[in-house]
Amino acid sequence: MYALPGQGAGGHDRLPAVGGGGRHAAAPWPPRQGGLRSTVREELLTRQLAEQLAGRTGLRVLDVGCGQGTQTVRLARAGHAVTGVDPDPVTLGAAQAAVAAEPADVQARVRLIGGDGHACGRWFPPRSFDVVLCHGALMYLADPDPLLAALARVLDTGGVLSLLVRNADALAMRPALAGDWRTALAAFDSYRCTDRYGVPARAHRLGELTTTLSGISVPLRHWYGVRVFTDAAPDEAAPVDGRQLAQLLDAEERAGRQDPYRQVAGLLHLVGAK
Repeated sequence: MYALPGQGAGGHDRLPAVGGGGRHAAAPWPPRQGGLRSTVREELLTRQLAEQLAGRTGLRVLDVGCGQGTQTVRLARAGHAVTGVDPDPVTLGAAQAAVAAEPADVQARVRLIGGDGHACGRWFPPRSFDVVLCHGALMYLADPDPLLAALARVLDTGGVLSLLVRNADALAMRPALAGDWRTALAAFDSYRCTDRYGVPARAHRLGELTTTLSGISVPLRHWYGVRVFTDAAPDEAAPVDGRQLAQLLDAEERAGRQDPYRQVAGLLHLVGAK
């Protein structure tokens, strides 16, 4: 396991570390995870991040709210040193299991930490990372600005900040496509939503986040839509196989790059550059 920036080989004793290379018993992952919606989300994020990081190798990556570790593992496979942070022991256990299944060289590039992303400003010195991911975490915060400021602080000059949020300008799409007109009507001009596990959450608007990113000196460089066509898919929908899945992902990727399609995507992927 690599040492964090500015640390010795033994790591930082204030970090509530969870060993990425150890084989600890992982708690069961939520049963609806891993279906079509999750597959589309992770595959599109992987393609979009690859585009934004093209030609850059050996980067220091922080993945805040790393969940089951999908992007953490994929970036480590690509040769980057990745620190994953998540406050939930169930999801972090799933990430541990995913890392433990990788070859030794990939395991050595991963550090998993149990804790809140707000503490990153205390754990890591300024400019510790070249890339910071925060995918799906802002929607559960009443005020995301303190976390965004903390992430901007640990991002190095020239670094990339990757955010994934629920699209407030498209909240009516999913219930309307399901024929739930009452919920669709209530979703217009709203920031409130409920995630697929029934947890209250908050959506964000592209224009407002663009202003926020400029305010923390990480101006928006590019943005994508994620799940234009499949956001309304049932949670239990299994991923399709082979050629059909490849075509689906290609269609989603193309729609997520161009207007007007990306404007009504279920999720927005914003990429800022410091």
